[in-house]
Amino acid sequence: MRKIGVVIKQTYLRQVKSWSFVALILTPFIFLLLMFGISYLSVGNATENDALAVVASSATQRQATVKALKTQQVKLNRRYTTRPQAKQALKNDKISGYVVAQTKAQQVQFQYYGTTALSKRTKNQLLAAAVQKQQALNFSAAALTSKQAAALSRAPSFKQHVINTSVDKNKTIKLISFMLLLFMMYFILLTYTATTAQEIASEKGTKIMEVIFSSTKAENYFYGKITGILLVMLTQLLIYGVGGMAIYALTPRIKLLADFLKQHQTLIDGVLHHLLSFNLVYVVLGVLIYTVLAALCGALVTRPEDATKATQPAMYLIMIGFLGALALNQAPNNFFVKLFSYIPFLSSFFMPIRLINQTVSAWGNFASMGILVLATCGLTFYISHIYSGLVLQTDEMGLLKSFRRGITIK
Repeated sequence: MRKIGVVIKQTYLRQVKSWSFVALILTPFIFLLLMFGISYLSVGNATENDALAVVASSATQRQATVKALKTQQVKLNRRYTTRPQAKQALKNDKISGYVVAQTKAQQVQFQYYGTTALSKRTKNQLLAAAVQKQQALNFSAAALTSKQAAALSRAPSFKQHVINTSVDKNKTIKLISFMLLLFMMYFILLTYTATTAQEIASEKGTKIMEVIFSSTKAENYFYGKITGILLVMLTQLLIYGVGGMAIYALTPRIKLLADFLKQHQTLIDGVLHHLLSFNLVYVVLGVLIYTVLAALCGALVTRPEDATKATQPAMYLIMIGFLGALALNQAPNNFFVKLFSYIPFLSSFFMPIRLINQTVSAWGNFASMGILVLATCGLTFYISHIYSGLVLQTDEMGLLKSFRRGITIK
């Protein structure tokens, strides 16, 4: 056990100290920071520059216009109060435009000046504010009693009743959950399949392997290698998990993101529920079985630079699983989805479809997981027993011939 521990430690430290691992860990967080930073700057700039200035012939009229526009929730910039100031601010891109408010012959007039046309929403807001001011002016000119004014001001009632929105929300939650899970597993598999094959191929044919196998069993050495790489993957998932929880905890304190979190709280909680479940177990088991297969592929080549070519069988399986799951993710009851959810190498892609859509029983889930665990253990046990012959075989003769030759070497 002590020698296995040494192999695990060396493999683990060599991988986590590499620049590729550091880049793999930091890339998602850098991407998120850039995305949040750009969004913050865009929103902050939009809040300042998309506002309208209000210009009127008198301070009283301007104040009344500002009040009417605020009632309609129009973004306003009160810094510029005269037409020359507003023109200069528009020229310097400090505001998106300005509104000149005036009253002529008992008619309220709004004139908009800007470099771009008003959006439909803002235009409707300005019209509503103008109607509000015009109505007040009309009431004043007509000398109506308070009762008559109240009768004319009575507005119609409109209520919106949305029935059974949970169905659409659940569909969205399921789709987002599966897509996140699928792409996460896909990229992790691509990364660790290549890493494992390169790790094994770099040691093949070297004299040191003969020395190592003379002092420790090849099976134990192989187990140590696989365990070390698996721990690297678990470390990556742990860092992502801790980082994700930290971001989730800090989000309510960031004004820019707090509203988004509040608006989509149900969706986010639903997605996290699906991710932190049996689906994550399938990701780990899927990475493990493909890691073992990649180790076999790496042991079949004689040069480290050929490791990428050797992993093609594993890559084909990954692509079949990825593209198949991508195409059939909306058909959890499809025959092929049910079939592939019990086949090792493919079940990690297809069983999450059924779990997320709740179309598989607990027994079906445990049966699929049991088959995957047994297949992984069986493949690991078999390759560990032929590992010595595969690694010590150094003749270039193709993958199949290398495999046949390797299993004859004891």
